[in-house]
Amino acid sequence: MAREAETGYRIVAKNRKARHNYLIEDHLEAGIVLTGSEVKSLRQGRASIGEAYGVEKGGKILLLNTHIPQYKAAGKHSHEPKRPRQLLLHQRQINKLIGAVTREGMTLVPLSLYFNERGIAKVDLGIARGKKKYDKRASAKERDWKREKARTIREKG
Repeated sequence: MAREAETGYRIVAKNRKARHNYLIEDHLEAGIVLTGSEVKSLRQGRASIGEAYGVEKGGKILLLNTHIPQYKAAGKHSHEPKRPRQLLLHQRQINKLIGAVTREGMTLVPLSLYFNERGIAKVDLGIARGKKKYDKRASAKERDWKREKARTIREKG
């Protein structure tokens, strides 16, 4: 991964379908509250954020449906794999996200889960609007056109 070599980030999980299903309008980095066994499991590269999304509850932003499997060596001190996890954000960022979700009908979608250069688990959270079927077709058509154009330029150049 080029990004890992350049920035020092170690990506644990990516939400590959997010950019297909949503139009990402903005994104921000957020910390995540984890237990020890969850961090160990993440360090092994075992996590899934394909079905995850963010919600507001009690003035906090929670990440739901993030699957972090149990760490085998934790034994009885392990964690629940799909428990809600709190995101660590500044109050101004939380207010911005709550406003976007309630007033504008946006969705909070995790784009990637990674460890930064200091070894702290972070989530790249996207503020997104759901795409309709025709939007997805238009995106695919544009992507195919760019690919075909690049291929033609390479052949003739």
